[in-house]
Amino acid sequence: MYAQAFFLAVFGLAAIGFGVVVFRTSSMMRSALALLFSQTAIGCMFLVMQTEFLGVLQIMMMATEMSIMAIFMVMFMMDPGGMGGMDMSHQKSFSIGAGVVAAGAAIAVALLADWGPVTVEAPDAAMQTRALGLELLGRSMLIFETAGVTILTAMIAATAVAIPVQTPKYSAAKEGSE
Repeated sequence: MYAQAFFLAVFGLAAIGFGVVVFRTSSMMRSALALLFSQTAIGCMFLVMQTEFLGVLQIMMMATEMSIMAIFMVMFMMDPGGMGGMDMSHQKSFSIGAGVVAAGAAIAVALLADWGPVTVEAPDAAMQTRALGLELLGRSMLIFETAGVTILTAMIAATAVAIPVQTPKYSAAKEGSE
């Protein structure tokens, strides 16, 4: 239990630290990587709390999303490396005040909320996944599962159709032999 709390604190502090780096760096590329590391640390927090499905899902989604975001930033931004002296922040005093108020509200909710009884051990991963699906989707779970499989099939089919078929060039060989 102490090791779990220790690693939860370590990954939580890492997530906060990388979250601060996102806003402190002038490079959009470094910001994307810091955001990736922050979200990965949150995924690791889910893993420490024995919610394997949410942890792996968080890590996989954020790795894909941040990779795509970094690629598009390099392709389309004027200065993705942050070498120019641009200042992208606006309304600094208002944003600092809003951040302090939001952080205070989040801390107040965390400290004053009734979190319910503490369970000794979490249910296995299959039960957690089923309970999460029922909690989020209710009666529509089968519909969303079917839609997910259909979308995945459509993405695979679209990729297969978009890839050109490479055919060997026999016409030059036939002309030379005649």
